[in-house]
Amino acid sequence: MAEIQAPPPRYDVAERYGPLVHRSVHHGAILLLASAAQFILAMAVTQIGYGSSYSLSQNVISDLGAVNCGTFGGSGSFNGHYACSPWHVVFNASAVVLGLLLILAVLLLRTAFPTRRSRTVGLCLLGLAGIGAIGVGLAPEDVNITVHSVSALVAFASSALALLVLGFAMFRDTRWDGFRAYTVLSGLVSLVALLLFAVKVYAGLGPGGMERLIVGPVLLWSLVAGTHLVRIPTFAPRALPKPEST
Repeated sequence: MAEIQAPPPRYDVAERYGPLVHRSVHHGAILLLASAAQFILAMAVTQIGYGSSYSLSQNVISDLGAVNCGTFGGSGSFNGHYACSPWHVVFNASAVVLGLLLILAVLLLRTAFPTRRSRTVGLCLLGLAGIGAIGVGLAPEDVNITVHSVSALVAFASSALALLVLGFAMFRDTRWDGFRAYTVLSGLVSLVALLLFAVKVYAGLGPGGMERLIVGPVLLWSLVAGTHLVRIPTFAPRALPKPEST
Protein backbone atom coordinates (compact mmCIF):
# COMPACT_ATOMS: atom_id res chain seq x y z
CA MET A 1 0.00 0.00 0.00
CA ALA A 2 1.43 3.31 -1.04
CA GLU A 3 2.43 5.66 1.76
CA ILE A 4 0.37 8.83 1.95
CA GLN A 5 2.67 11.85 1.92
CA ALA A 6 1.91 15.28 3.30
CA PRO A 7 1.59 18.07 0.74
CA PRO A 8 4.80 19.97 0.05
CA PRO A 9 5.32 23.17 2.04
CA ARG A 10 4.31 26.44 0.39
CA TYR A 11 7.07 29.00 0.16
CA ASP A 12 5.14 31.73 -1.66
CA VAL A 13 2.91 32.65 1.29
CA ALA A 14 3.93 35.50 3.58
CA GLU A 15 3.93 34.72 7.28
CA ARG A 16 2.44 37.29 9.61
CA TYR A 17 3.59 37.86 13.15
CA GLY A 18 1.98 40.08 15.74
CA PRO A 19 -0.48 42.96 15.27
CA LEU A 20 0.51 44.16 11.81
CA VAL A 21 -1.26 46.34 9.26
CA HIS A 22 -1.38 46.44 5.47
CA ARG A 23 0.90 48.94 3.76
CA SER A 24 -2.13 50.89 2.54
CA VAL A 25 -3.01 51.60 6.18
CA HIS A 26 0.24 53.53 6.54
CA HIS A 27 -0.69 55.62 3.53
CA GLY A 28 -4.15 56.26 4.96
CA ALA A 29 -2.69 57.17 8.35
CA ILE A 30 -0.39 59.73 6.74
CA LEU A 31 -3.37 61.28 4.97
CA LEU A 32 -5.32 61.32 8.24
CA LEU A 33 -2.44 63.09 9.95
CA ALA A 34 -2.01 65.55 7.10
CA SER A 35 -5.73 66.38 6.97
CA ALA A 36 -5.86 67.44 10.62
CA ALA A 37 -2.44 69.10 10.73
CA GLN A 38 -2.98 71.29 7.69
CA PHE A 39 -6.42 72.40 8.91
CA ILE A 40 -5.10 73.34 12.36
CA LEU A 41 -2.27 75.28 10.70
CA ALA A 42 -4.69 76.99 8.29
CA MET A 43 -6.94 78.11 11.16
CA ALA A 44 -3.96 79.59 13.00
CA VAL A 45 -2.66 81.37 9.89
CA THR A 46 -6.09 82.75 8.96
CA GLN A 47 -6.61 83.98 12.49
CA ILE A 48 -3.33 85.90 12.28
CA GLY A 49 -4.59 87.59 9.11
CA TYR A 50 -7.92 88.30 10.82
CA GLY A 51 -6.19 90.33 13.50
CA SER A 52 -6.76 90.98 17.19
CA SER A 53 -10.49 91.48 16.69
CA TYR A 54 -10.96 87.73 16.33
CA SER A 55 -12.10 86.10 19.58
CA LEU A 56 -11.73 82.36 20.17
CA SER A 57 -14.69 82.63 22.51
CA GLN A 58 -17.13 84.85 20.58
CA ASN A 59 -16.17 84.16 16.96
CA VAL A 60 -17.14 80.80 15.50
CA ILE A 61 -14.70 78.94 13.28
CA SER A 62 -16.73 79.76 10.16
CA ASP A 63 -15.93 83.47 10.60
CA LEU A 64 -12.41 82.66 9.39
CA GLY A 65 -13.90 81.79 5.99
CA ALA A 66 -16.13 84.87 5.58
CA VAL A 67 -15.48 86.26 2.09
CA ASN A 68 -16.91 89.71 2.82
CA CYS A 69 -16.85 91.98 5.83
CA GLY A 70 -20.04 92.46 7.82
CA THR A 71 -22.51 90.87 10.22
CA PHE A 72 -23.99 87.76 8.68
CA GLY A 73 -26.90 85.46 9.46
CA GLY A 74 -26.65 82.03 11.01
CA SER A 75 -23.35 80.93 12.46
CA GLY A 76 -21.69 84.26 11.69
CA SER A 77 -23.96 86.50 13.77
CA PHE A 78 -23.67 85.26 17.37
CA ASN A 79 -24.06 88.25 19.68
CA GLY A 80 -24.20 90.52 16.62
CA HIS A 81 -20.42 90.52 16.20
CA TYR A 82 -18.62 91.70 13.10
CA ALA A 83 -16.77 89.21 10.87
CA CYS A 84 -14.01 90.13 8.44
CA SER A 85 -11.37 87.59 7.34
CA PRO A 86 -8.81 88.94 4.84
CA TRP A 87 -7.18 85.50 4.45
CA HIS A 88 -10.45 83.61 4.00
CA VAL A 89 -9.05 81.82 0.94
CA VAL A 90 -6.57 79.96 3.15
CA PHE A 91 -9.27 78.70 5.48
CA ASN A 92 -11.79 77.75 2.80
CA ALA A 93 -9.18 75.94 0.69
CA SER A 94 -7.96 74.11 3.79
CA ALA A 95 -11.50 72.94 4.62
CA VAL A 96 -11.82 71.46 1.13
CA VAL A 97 -8.40 69.78 1.45
CA LEU A 98 -9.43 68.44 4.87
CA GLY A 99 -12.48 66.79 3.36
CA LEU A 100 -10.66 65.32 0.38
CA LEU A 101 -7.82 63.89 2.47
CA LEU A 102 -10.28 62.47 4.98
CA ILE A 103 -12.23 60.67 2.26
CA LEU A 104 -9.04 59.21 0.77
CA ALA A 105 -7.83 58.17 4.23
CA VAL A 106 -11.10 56.33 4.90
CA LEU A 107 -10.65 54.30 1.70
CA LEU A 108 -7.17 53.23 2.78
CA LEU A 109 -7.81 52.58 6.49
CA ARG A 110 -10.40 49.83 6.02
CA THR A 111 -8.09 46.94 6.95
CA ALA A 112 -6.95 48.71 10.14
CA PHE A 113 -10.18 47.49 11.76
CA PRO A 114 -11.66 43.99 12.12
CA THR A 115 -14.19 42.96 9.50
CA ARG A 116 -17.51 43.83 11.08
CA ARG A 117 -20.49 46.09 10.50
CA SER A 118 -19.31 48.73 12.97
CA ARG A 119 -16.18 49.22 10.86
CA THR A 120 -18.23 49.90 7.74
CA VAL A 121 -20.62 52.25 9.51
CA GLY A 122 -17.84 54.13 11.32
CA LEU A 123 -15.71 54.67 8.24
CA CYS A 124 -18.73 55.71 6.15
CA LEU A 125 -19.58 58.30 8.79
CA LEU A 126 -16.00 59.56 8.74
CA GLY A 127 -16.16 59.83 4.95
CA LEU A 128 -19.47 61.71 5.26
CA ALA A 129 -17.76 64.14 7.61
CA GLY A 130 -15.21 64.73 4.85
CA ILE A 131 -18.01 65.59 2.43
CA GLY A 132 -19.39 68.04 5.00
CA ALA A 133 -15.99 69.71 5.34
CA ILE A 134 -15.81 70.18 1.57
CA GLY A 135 -19.24 71.83 1.66
CA VAL A 136 -18.07 74.20 4.41
CA GLY A 137 -15.12 75.30 2.30
CA LEU A 138 -17.07 75.70 -0.94
CA ALA A 139 -19.96 77.60 0.65
CA PRO A 140 -18.72 80.21 3.16
CA GLU A 141 -21.24 81.50 5.69
CA ASP A 142 -21.78 84.82 3.90
CA VAL A 143 -22.11 83.22 0.45
CA ASN A 144 -24.67 80.48 1.11
CA ILE A 145 -25.61 80.18 4.77
CA THR A 146 -28.01 77.28 4.18
CA VAL A 147 -25.48 75.03 2.45
CA HIS A 148 -22.79 76.13 4.88
CA SER A 149 -24.88 75.35 7.98
CA VAL A 150 -26.03 71.96 6.67
CA SER A 151 -22.47 71.05 5.67
CA ALA A 152 -21.11 72.06 9.07
CA LEU A 153 -23.79 70.02 10.84
CA VAL A 154 -22.99 66.99 8.68
CA ALA A 155 -19.27 67.36 9.39
CA PHE A 156 -19.74 67.80 13.14
CA ALA A 157 -22.35 65.10 13.73
CA SER A 158 -20.82 62.52 11.39
CA SER A 159 -17.30 62.85 12.81
CA ALA A 160 -18.51 62.56 16.42
CA LEU A 161 -20.67 59.53 15.66
CA ALA A 162 -17.85 58.00 13.59
CA LEU A 163 -15.53 57.96 16.61
CA LEU A 164 -18.21 56.42 18.81
CA VAL A 165 -18.83 53.61 16.31
CA LEU A 166 -15.14 53.06 15.48
CA GLY A 167 -14.44 52.68 19.18
CA PHE A 168 -16.68 49.60 19.17
CA ALA A 169 -15.11 48.41 15.91
CA MET A 170 -11.75 48.24 17.74
CA PHE A 171 -12.88 45.52 20.17
CA ARG A 172 -10.79 42.34 20.17
CA ASP A 173 -8.12 43.98 18.05
CA THR A 174 -4.74 44.21 19.79
CA ARG A 175 -3.63 46.87 17.33
CA TRP A 176 -5.95 49.30 19.10
CA ASP A 177 -5.08 48.43 22.69
CA GLY A 178 -5.33 51.60 24.76
CA PHE A 179 -7.21 53.50 22.06
CA ARG A 180 -10.73 52.11 22.35
CA ALA A 181 -11.79 54.11 25.41
CA TYR A 182 -10.01 57.21 24.13
CA THR A 183 -11.80 56.99 20.78
CA VAL A 184 -15.24 56.56 22.35
CA LEU A 185 -14.57 59.37 24.85
CA SER A 186 -13.46 61.72 22.04
CA GLY A 187 -16.63 61.04 20.10
CA LEU A 188 -18.77 61.45 23.19
CA VAL A 189 -17.22 64.82 24.12
CA SER A 190 -17.67 66.07 20.56
CA LEU A 191 -21.29 64.91 20.39
CA VAL A 192 -22.25 66.43 23.77
CA ALA A 193 -20.60 69.72 22.76
CA LEU A 194 -22.58 69.68 19.50
CA LEU A 195 -25.85 69.21 21.37
CA LEU A 196 -25.01 72.06 23.76
CA PHE A 197 -24.01 74.27 20.83
CA ALA A 198 -27.30 73.52 19.07
CA VAL A 199 -29.36 74.67 22.06
CA LYS A 200 -27.05 77.67 22.65
CA VAL A 201 -25.74 76.50 26.01
CA TYR A 202 -22.11 77.57 25.95
CA ALA A 203 -21.11 76.85 29.58
CA GLY A 204 -19.03 80.01 29.79
CA LEU A 205 -16.99 79.10 26.71
CA GLY A 206 -18.90 81.29 24.29
CA PRO A 207 -20.14 80.05 20.90
CA GLY A 208 -16.62 79.93 19.50
CA GLY A 209 -15.25 78.00 22.45
CA MET A 210 -18.07 75.47 22.39
CA GLU A 211 -17.67 74.94 18.65
CA ARG A 212 -13.99 74.26 19.16
CA LEU A 213 -14.94 71.66 21.76
CA ILE A 214 -16.84 69.93 18.94
CA VAL A 215 -13.99 70.01 16.46
CA GLY A 216 -10.99 69.73 18.78
CA PRO A 217 -11.43 66.11 19.98
CA VAL A 218 -11.86 64.87 16.40
CA LEU A 219 -8.78 66.70 15.09
CA LEU A 220 -6.71 65.53 18.05
CA TRP A 221 -7.91 61.94 17.55
CA SER A 222 -6.87 62.13 13.89
CA LEU A 223 -3.36 63.17 14.90
CA VAL A 224 -3.05 60.55 17.65
CA ALA A 225 -4.62 57.66 15.71
CA GLY A 226 -2.69 58.53 12.56
CA THR A 227 0.61 58.56 14.45
CA HIS A 228 -0.26 55.25 16.11
CA LEU A 229 -1.05 53.51 12.83
CA VAL A 230 2.10 54.79 11.14
CA ARG A 231 4.18 53.19 13.90
CA ILE A 232 2.63 49.72 13.50
CA PRO A 233 4.77 47.44 11.26
CA THR A 234 3.32 46.37 7.94
CA PHE A 235 2.81 42.86 6.59
CA ALA A 236 6.04 41.53 5.13
CA PRO A 237 6.99 38.13 3.74
CA ARG A 238 9.40 36.15 5.83
CA ALA A 239 12.44 34.80 4.04
CA LEU A 240 11.96 31.03 4.01
CA PRO A 241 14.54 28.47 2.93
CA LYS A 242 14.02 26.88 -0.44
CA PRO A 243 13.37 23.15 -0.42
CA GLU A 244 16.48 21.10 -1.07
CA SER A 245 16.59 19.44 -4.42
CA THR A 246 16.76 15.67 -4.36
